[in-house]
Amino acid sequence: MAVARSDYFAVGYEVLADTGYLGLKLAEVCRRLGVTTGSFYHFFPSWTHYRRELVQHWKAEATTSQLALARTEPDPSRRIAQLARVAVGLNHRAEAGFRAWSSTDTEVRATQIEVDALRHQIVLDSALEITADPQKAKQFADTAVYLLVGYEQATLAPDVAGLESILAELISTLDAPRTLGPAVAKGTRPRPQR
Repeated sequence: MAVARSDYFAVGYEVLADTGYLGLKLAEVCRRLGVTTGSFYHFFPSWTHYRRELVQHWKAEATTSQLALARTEPDPSRRIAQLARVAVGLNHRAEAGFRAWSSTDTEVRATQIEVDALRHQIVLDSALEITADPQKAKQFADTAVYLLVGYEQATLAPDVAGLESILAELISTLDAPRTLGPAVAKGTRPRPQR
């Protein structure tokens, strides 16, 4: 069976999704592809080089290319809906593997920080086009990123339909007026209306 360079990245994601970054080993990648280590070294000069390229490939495929496509959408509401579809379609278990890996590897961490910042910025920029309230736009972007990260880190059974529904509910808040005042943000409860 002939394999392409991209197959090594696809299998790297699979390994991260199935076993986490600790299971990401040369022997496991080659076993899953049904190739020898010689085939691996035909495409990559070293295991370290492959791991670096895997992280950059993930950043490009799951973030920069998707965000560039989203930026071509002129309508901010449709852009945010498109970003939500991208978020729902991510390989969440592999993303969780990258995030866990970033806690032990400074290069992966730097990329993870960049990915989070890029995702946050496009959501913030889009929200600012919808609402004139910078605080509301920032809160929306923060919540969207926290929601995605939390979903990927949760030990609950994956529920993509649930994630999609929660994102839709979050998106609806951009157009809704604020119903809770600053007292909630300060940790006090609002007084009931009489």
